[in-house]
Amino acid sequence: MVSYVGLLRASAALVTIAALTATAHAQGGTPAGPATQASDSAAAATDQPGEDIVVNGTYARSIDAAVETKRRAAYGVDSISSTDIGKFPTQNVAEALQLIPGVAITRPRGEGLYVSVRGLGPQFQNTLMNGRTIALNDLIENGGANGRQFRFEMLPAEFTSRIDVVKTPTADMSEGALGGNIDVTTFRALEVGNKTTLNLRGTYTTQTDKVRPNATLLTSAVTDDGTFGLLAGAQYWAKSVRNDRFMGFGWIADRYATTAAGGLPKGLYSPTRTRPTVETEDRERVSGMISAQWHPTAELETTLDVVATRLDVAYDEFGLDIYPDDGKGTYNPLGSSIVPGSVVADGDTITKATINDVRFMASREYSLNRHDLLTVGLKQRWNPERWHLSADVNWSAAHSYHPDYRAGTVRSRAIFIAPLSYDATGGYKVLPTLTTPVDATDPANYSLYTFNIAPKDSKDWDLYTRADVARDLDGFLSKLAAGGEYHRRRRDYFRRDFLVNPPAGTPLSVLGTGAYEQLPFDDFLKGVPGNTPRAFLVPVTSAYLDAFFTPAVENAPLSLADQRSSFTVTERIAGGYVRADYQFPVGAVAVSGNVGVRYVHTDQVASGTLIVPAKNQTDKNGKPIPDGTSIAQAASFPKTFNNWLPSFNLRADLTTKLVGRLAASRVLTRPNVTDVAPRITVSTDAATASGGNPQLVPFLATQFDGSLEWYFGPSGLLSGALFYKALDNYITQNNVDITIPGRGNVRLSTQINGGDAKVYGAEFAYSQVFSFLPKPLDGLGAQASYTHTSVQADYKAGDREIRDQLIGLSKNSFNLVGFYDMGPVSTRLSYVWRDRYLNGTGSTVQAPSYVAAFGSLDGNFSIKVTPQLTLSLEGINLAGARQNTYNDKELRFGEVNYYGRTILFGARAEF
Repeated sequence: MVSYVGLLRASAALVTIAALTATAHAQGGTPAGPATQASDSAAAATDQPGEDIVVNGTYARSIDAAVETKRRAAYGVDSISSTDIGKFPTQNVAEALQLIPGVAITRPRGEGLYVSVRGLGPQFQNTLMNGRTIALNDLIENGGANGRQFRFEMLPAEFTSRIDVVKTPTADMSEGALGGNIDVTTFRALEVGNKTTLNLRGTYTTQTDKVRPNATLLTSAVTDDGTFGLLAGAQYWAKSVRNDRFMGFGWIADRYATTAAGGLPKGLYSPTRTRPTVETEDRERVSGMISAQWHPTAELETTLDVVATRLDVAYDEFGLDIYPDDGKGTYNPLGSSIVPGSVVADGDTITKATINDVRFMASREYSLNRHDLLTVGLKQRWNPERWHLSADVNWSAAHSYHPDYRAGTVRSRAIFIAPLSYDATGGYKVLPTLTTPVDATDPANYSLYTFNIAPKDSKDWDLYTRADVARDLDGFLSKLAAGGEYHRRRRDYFRRDFLVNPPAGTPLSVLGTGAYEQLPFDDFLKGVPGNTPRAFLVPVTSAYLDAFFTPAVENAPLSLADQRSSFTVTERIAGGYVRADYQFPVGAVAVSGNVGVRYVHTDQVASGTLIVPAKNQTDKNGKPIPDGTSIAQAASFPKTFNNWLPSFNLRADLTTKLVGRLAASRVLTRPNVTDVAPRITVSTDAATASGGNPQLVPFLATQFDGSLEWYFGPSGLLSGALFYKALDNYITQNNVDITIPGRGNVRLSTQINGGDAKVYGAEFAYSQVFSFLPKPLDGLGAQASYTHTSVQADYKAGDREIRDQLIGLSKNSFNLVGFYDMGPVSTRLSYVWRDRYLNGTGSTVQAPSYVAAFGSLDGNFSIKVTPQLTLSLEGINLAGARQNTYNDKELRFGEVNYYGRTILFGARAEF
């Protein structure tokens, strides 16, 4: 085990290496050459000649750059510059974004992954890199698939120059966001100059007591005349993770209402499957980037951007699944039943009970999850006199997969059947009491259960091209612009399940003593009270693979279920826009803005395999198939959308320090590809089916925004904004009639358009450097933001009414930052908090689930010991907060998650 002493030794080694490197280069290096300032309008305030590749300025300068970007923009935008990202304890881009007003993130196992804006979840954001759409890596760790959520862990923060979150779009911006357009800009050589930086860090996680190395090298070179520049970067990043997790999979009504199950009155809720478990990850990311710029004249510029990332996540989970709701089956012939006299209820919640014939399942899940991302973009700009012409093309590919079937979500299991007594009266913040008279650590009590391998392979390709032309004008119209865009996306998703069913009652001992071990952790959720199993037996993955994954199993043909699980969705999107910028005075007030309209045509084809009953059909050998036999049938469902998306932005310079804005627009988000995939199973004896809905149309919203911004001094900003979004075509769960080839009309239980929702709220932001204080206190500063979001909604999950709630929407969120930045010393402390939010809508009989309020305290300290060398120490979740969930009542426990603290320490050399 690595101790804190070991951590200090590792830190000293990193500092020594960086210091020697910087000293050697300082003795033999050459001075930096000139750099050229970028011309992009949104970045004009932040791109400065000679800006460092990674953070090398004061935090106050970074705040000032972000404030100026917001002040000068022709639309509503919040930004973070490279100084912000590099100097906060950010492992990736998502963790920097949470400091922007209205932005919240999800951080599973302590790693920032998905981003929400103004209460709308990750699928409602449109993430761009250097202004271009990008392919998406999908979830493959378990059985799920997410669709349109961008995984921000794929972008190294060290490669990032600036992030813009656009909340009031213009007609020329790519559509796709009901929440926000998130544009990540990477570094470019002509904006950097002749510089090289080496960043060496160690990442220490308290739960694993391990230090993993991180190294980032970026170098930029510019010709003497400043017309051509080349920038290259490489990164190796690693982190070990351990998350202690108690999982409650939900609360269900009427499980024990039948006589055989206990004969309880209807309307009572009881817990379903639970799992105390330890999740571990070894994460390794290798990334590279190349950027080339050619700027031979003031009018002409060519830019090439290439970014590649490979992320390997070796996931290993040790759990004990407990099934109080287990039904009758091969491995549990009786099924669970409640002891009526043991029941204690609080209203409609059974808080205490004893349940017979419960399945206890020792489980081990292992997978190696690989995510590859490659994006290549080329842009040409030509700005002769008052004309502005540009052409842009980008190709990106994302591949999420398991390198080998033997690493494709391998589930090894062993079970015993026994009584369970539970007590949930402590609520969701403590562990419930879960006890049984059978020893969960004794291998003699276990028998074998179904062995499963579920490999997944998700491929996403994105081709993006566009051309734009604009002309500057005099008078009321200051500019006219028009352009066109073509976008082609394809998602191929493959999954199969290898299943091996040992005979019921086969003793675990037949696999030998090497097939199991005791839980290798003796401190499971040690800070959380409660009497849940904290010691139990777990299978050994390699022994199960050797015993069950034989060549005959591996080479077996795809089952009907395997064929049904795979799908392909393609989208061909053609769009065009016109935009007019205007300006005029109203007395002493300068008014400017833009108005435009965007037209988008989408051709979507969702293809997959349906499971249908045979009727008058033969097999591949010509032999008749009995009518009613389930067979696989390929099917494709084309769908076309046409959407007009107008936009309007107005900016009024009320005084030299006060800016007012008004905006309105029509926006859309296309359905998740997993929701439109035709993964449909058709009933044999009825005109019904269940699965995806290829007939879904995009989410649409009309949104309005008004803000007032007071720029009261250098880096000083106090702003407030009101926003309103009226969503239509909101996707909800219901039944719809569709046509199935060979079957005609059937009733599909799926998701449909038709729900309406209104999201509205307010944002407030403040930032200031206290330069008016006497030295040395003039380096103090503060940032703060608060967002309140409300919703009006009425939709159904099955027969359950869901009112005034949307998944992922927190009513309140805020962040507070205090910092001191003066001379060689920089230190900051930040606290980010979000309110509870709906995590799952439930169903007719299952209660909704919520993620409880959560806050993270993060900090940073750095000191520049020489002009070339900076030492840093950063911390994430310093207070050791746990993340909890519960169902619709706090008595109904959900999850407890604890991933500990993360400490990052290192040295950055600049030369």
